[in-house]
Amino acid sequence: MEYIKNRFYEKASKCIAEYNKLKKEHGDKVVGEVTIGQVMTGMKGVPSLITDTSKLDPNEGIRFRGYTIPELREKLPRLQEDGEPLPEGLFYLLLIGELPEREDVLNISKDWATRAYVPQHVFDVIDALPKNSKPMTQFSAAILSMATESIFQKAYRAGVNKKYYWDTTYEDVMNLIARLPRIAAYIYRRNFHNGEHIEPDPRLDWAGNLAHMMGHDSNEVKRLLRLYMVIHSDHEGGNVSAHTSHLVGSALSNPYYAYSAGMLGLAGPLHGYANQDVIHWIFEMLNELDTKTPTNEQVAEYVQKTLAQGRVVPGYGHAVLRVTDPRFTAQKAFAEKYIHDNHLVNVVNQLYEVVPPILGSVGKIKNPWPNVDAYSGSLLYSYGIKEYTFYTVLFGVSRALGVLASLVMDRLYGLPIERPSSFELSWYKDKAAEK
Repeated sequence: MEYIKNRFYEKASKCIAEYNKLKKEHGDKVVGEVTIGQVMTGMKGVPSLITDTSKLDPNEGIRFRGYTIPELREKLPRLQEDGEPLPEGLFYLLLIGELPEREDVLNISKDWATRAYVPQHVFDVIDALPKNSKPMTQFSAAILSMATESIFQKAYRAGVNKKYYWDTTYEDVMNLIARLPRIAAYIYRRNFHNGEHIEPDPRLDWAGNLAHMMGHDSNEVKRLLRLYMVIHSDHEGGNVSAHTSHLVGSALSNPYYAYSAGMLGLAGPLHGYANQDVIHWIFEMLNELDTKTPTNEQVAEYVQKTLAQGRVVPGYGHAVLRVTDPRFTAQKAFAEKYIHDNHLVNVVNQLYEVVPPILGSVGKIKNPWPNVDAYSGSLLYSYGIKEYTFYTVLFGVSRALGVLASLVMDRLYGLPIERPSSFELSWYKDKAAEK
């Protein structure tokens, strides 16, 4: 598998000269202005990061290395002609910037299978936590506990030249990605299936093996998880999980530290926890209305009630997007192809009709359209993965593909520690008063 690493270095190392040239010759060039409003609202839209893997356009949605989701579903290799693309192929694209051949994808599958051994102490850490610990608590703790295996950390302490930081970071990243399905499935079986664990099958692909270890061994669930892992993998560098991992990594913390921290960000209600909120909110609505097939009028009334309580409608709105999330559209197309007359999916489609006009009538809401979370839980639930407190862990497994590919490139570019300036509130008040 060295050829994947060598291909990455050959491709990406050409960017080092470009990076250094830009920094040296054009470091004073202004690329944007920061308003007080941006500072006060989470630094939205401020250009301040380098992320090659993907870019989020407000009016178009996500592009992975320039490719849209429909293009990826068409062009990336798959196991069966009518199946979904393999996440291994997307990782290759994110890392190297080129579409892989089928052989490349199968080789990554085999490589990850050989790296998937999880040390016993990681399971001991999980088992030491109370069973009522949230799955994301267990997931982040397990990732952190694997730092004992960090090749980067050992190399750094041995005095490796900084121009080789990327090499050992790559090895850590490949090991970490390979082990995440095993850890996630262990938590799932521990929490929801009496600790009756299922051993991995190295013959399976990355997402297929996750489905197998969870106990959902049908081809249908494997196909769904392949789609899920592809579309949740990356969302440019400014989202909380990606930015946190980048920030912690900028201190030269090893990839296990960095990604564990990123997962704590993903666990927040305004980020990856939202996929749990959506299903919980829908069940609340159906329970209160005492029906599985509400009318549009009943749904609209419940949405209005939610807003009147000062709550948000989970799964709707996005910090950047101003259109329907293409990841929502991809899942909707998947459901239309494979799921027929499922009441939960029908309700999600119904919400898509009812919610945007209501939110659009509220002047302060800039994006009344659904995001990825609005659909993902209904698909997982419909395929038998009903334990929705686990859904954010699945998101975390997927997000590793983009975030950790970026972390390797951070070390290759030699990006410095991230350290923006901060000022007291009175400083901004003085600036606002200036003519």
